[in-house]
Amino acid sequence: MNRSSFRWALVLGLLSCVACDEAPPEKGGSIDTDTQAPSVPEAPGASAVSASQLSLTWTPSTDNVGVTGYRIERCQGAGCLDFAPAGTVSAPPFADTDLPASTAFGYRVLATDAAGNTSEASATARATTLASGGGGGANATVVGATSLPFPTLHHLTVEWAFSGDANANGVVTVRYRASGTLPWREAMPLRRVPAGSNEGFSWTSRHSGSVFDLQPGTSYELELTLTDPDGGTTTRTATATTRPLPVPMANAPIKAVTPATFTSVAAGAQPGDILLLGAGTYPGFDWSRSGTEGKPIVLRGGSGVVINGAINLFTQAYVHLEGLTVNGRIRFNGSKHVAIQRCTVNASSTYGGDGIVTYARAENAYIADNVVTGLTQWAEASLGASGDNLGEGIVVTGPGHVILHNRVTGFRDGISLLEDDEAVDQYSIDILNNDLSGNADDGIEADFCFHNCRIVRNRLTHNFIALSSQPGLGGPTYFVRNAIYNAVHVAFKLYRGSTGDVLLHNTVVKNGDAFGIYAGRPVAGLYARNNLFLGGAGGTFNGYSSGTGRVLHVPDLVVESSSLDHDGLGSTTGTLTGRLGGTTFSSLQALRTSTTEQHAVQVDLTAFSTAVAYPSAPLTLSPTPDLRIRADSAAANAGQPLSNINDGFAGLAPDLGAFEAGSELPIHGPR
Repeated sequence: MNRSSFRWALVLGLLSCVACDEAPPEKGGSIDTDTQAPSVPEAPGASAVSASQLSLTWTPSTDNVGVTGYRIERCQGAGCLDFAPAGTVSAPPFADTDLPASTAFGYRVLATDAAGNTSEASATARATTLASGGGGGANATVVGATSLPFPTLHHLTVEWAFSGDANANGVVTVRYRASGTLPWREAMPLRRVPAGSNEGFSWTSRHSGSVFDLQPGTSYELELTLTDPDGGTTTRTATATTRPLPVPMANAPIKAVTPATFTSVAAGAQPGDILLLGAGTYPGFDWSRSGTEGKPIVLRGGSGVVINGAINLFTQAYVHLEGLTVNGRIRFNGSKHVAIQRCTVNASSTYGGDGIVTYARAENAYIADNVVTGLTQWAEASLGASGDNLGEGIVVTGPGHVILHNRVTGFRDGISLLEDDEAVDQYSIDILNNDLSGNADDGIEADFCFHNCRIVRNRLTHNFIALSSQPGLGGPTYFVRNAIYNAVHVAFKLYRGSTGDVLLHNTVVKNGDAFGIYAGRPVAGLYARNNLFLGGAGGTFNGYSSGTGRVLHVPDLVVESSSLDHDGLGSTTGTLTGRLGGTTFSSLQALRTSTTEQHAVQVDLTAFSTAVAYPSAPLTLSPTPDLRIRADSAAANAGQPLSNINDGFAGLAPDLGAFEAGSELPIHGPR
């Protein structure tokens, strides 16, 4: 035992003897001692205020008794670790002044309580003071409000307004986790959206984006870090809860209905009721009763239930339609929290050939697992906006809608948003895992998306145009992991000055140009990664050219605001030609050296694990092919890692296209 240890042992022994002479506490009494340290302060955010001052913020700690203060430790220099005391405060923030200009500092925070317990140190936050004489000026970011509008079941929209940042180098990174859990997960950085206007709409500057593939009915914590070397760097936290699956009330009363009693039972329906329709034929009807949150009114059908006509559900809330066969149309103009599930809708010319629609602003609809069939034939005369076609399969406007696992066939447009002055608040919209075929204009028409429309994991086979963004209004409009076969004209219609489209992990096999956009107007803010584009010899169909077999042809691309890379490209012509903005190329090497596609790879139809036929005759309705790739193909391990998009990839890097090699196919259409 060393001398110090001996002295402490002696002192403790003496104290023990003194305690022995004292009376023991009364029976049932206790001696309270606080030995529990406060929680670790959440990772602080440091930002430059001036050439001589930095500001530090963090999320306050918690303690079983109470936090009394925080000790701030500082080190100097990039990557420094030699921390020393910098000051104390009772609560955030902490202002560190009298610092040298243009100097990097690191900070960590420790929480203390009245008993002297001290937490572990927080993670390190780093910032650099501004240059001498400067305050960042027009290049510094001035942060505004953050918001997470209209959570859906599986995604969160994140927006952070800003001004300044004239040199456009501000970046917002995102971490998220389910509330109450420990490990953070990385999401994609938000997209920087400069202020702009187009087609009668305008938007302000913001960082905007989505957190993908979350669990329904779950609370999430988000940490947003804005970094701008010119000033304004800061961190904010937020919480939001995804919407739960729409279900009937527990132990809901079930009221049996027949065609003869429907009108009287419907007139007395109360929140929480389930109206169980018995077999028979019912006429169309106007529904005018609402449920409440947690107590929806449910109209449920089963085998033998047929409704001939239209169901009109105007300005109602919390009404569910389940398992109905409707020979006509379902329309829910102006309604909120409507659920339409497991229905069969057969369009009628009496109602314009439409299926499930709202032509007025609605909110938070859930349209899932339906089969919607239109009247349009797959023929050359049907193709295009002016072709011999009729009706919209599913149409929405307004925020928060979820459209997933539907099968939509035989319309002018399969799934669409409203256009021009009819478009209202079209943001935070999910279009997921649908199966679309035989639609004579657009498979999915995400036109006039304000921001954060997420078109993910859909299968589009035999559509004139697969995916439309005509236009995106600043963005982001996300197109992720869609599988496209035989898009006759174009796979992506980014027209009318579309801005802010994001294309990630899509697979395209089509006649003519693999990825061609013939907009005649600027295509701005386009971001594309890890896609697989295959084309070949083209033709003309109802007056529309499919292209000549170029792999990339976007002559109107605004290259200064756009970035395409890590894409797989090929043509059955055996050539690799195209144009991005003003740059033309005629080889893979020229593409890599003269454009942003520095990591592009060349592929062909042998990249797929099973034989995929080139769609040389687009009007032939061939079976839907399997577009999964071979693990030894050029498309394997050729992608860029993207947080929250391709986490958990196998191999050295993500694979290109909609599916990771060897993975199970997702469910497209009804479950």
